[in-house]
Amino acid sequence: MRSLRIAHLYPRDLNVYGDLGNVITLVKRLEWRGYRAEVLPVEAGRPVDFSSVDLVFGGGGQDSGQLVSAGDLLERGPELHRMVDDGVPMLLVCGSYQLFGREFTTSDGRHVPGLGIFRSATVGGPHRMIGNIVLESPFGRLVGFENHSGRTVLDPGQEALGTVVQGFGNNGSSGEEGAVTGNAIGTYLHGPVLPKNPVLADHLLLTALRRRYGVEELRPLNDELELRAANVAASRPQGRAATLRPRHRPLHRIVAALRSL
Repeated sequence: MRSLRIAHLYPRDLNVYGDLGNVITLVKRLEWRGYRAEVLPVEAGRPVDFSSVDLVFGGGGQDSGQLVSAGDLLERGPELHRMVDDGVPMLLVCGSYQLFGREFTTSDGRHVPGLGIFRSATVGGPHRMIGNIVLESPFGRLVGFENHSGRTVLDPGQEALGTVVQGFGNNGSSGEEGAVTGNAIGTYLHGPVLPKNPVLADHLLLTALRRRYGVEELRPLNDELELRAANVAASRPQGRAATLRPRHRPLHRIVAALRSL
């Protein structure tokens, strides 16, 4: 049976927004077509043979998780750059998208060098951009949910994934969302993004299968439920910018609430 090997970058530290659902989607959409998938977790400090990897996925995380992963990611940078040059498809969401850019500055001012696969810079801000997002892209309409304080600015000439129709996108002002370099795609779309956008999932899979086996088309699947979910997400109100401020509740109220459960 033909199979694909999917590398999942730092699933322990970069998986706080349900992004594992993207990996599950890739696996199931392969299996439903008669292919097999092997998921390779990539954790900091563990050697990995990327030579047999067909597809790379990286999810989102808090700043602390990104800081843990950033140093290890830089050490793997030359190999990941070679994979991009070789046409390996990649999907990098939120925190991973930021780390695949040129640089990332946290909201408290810590500077984190990135891989530079995307020609972009991200700075953490005092407000979060939260809500449903819709964009137009070469794949058609894409929908998702964004929740990020980082403002990403693309360098001149860096291709974006799409144009924002509803929501904030990279920074809330440029009208751009995501970035594309070769077959590597970066985006702020959670949801997770692939279950709601099967066209994007199938693009990644077909790119990997074409590269590995010369496959030129995928057998169609019934995506009625997925498209209904996408339509619901697209019809919901636009998100809002939320100020980052701690919330404190008196201890006696917390205890009372727990006792009432």
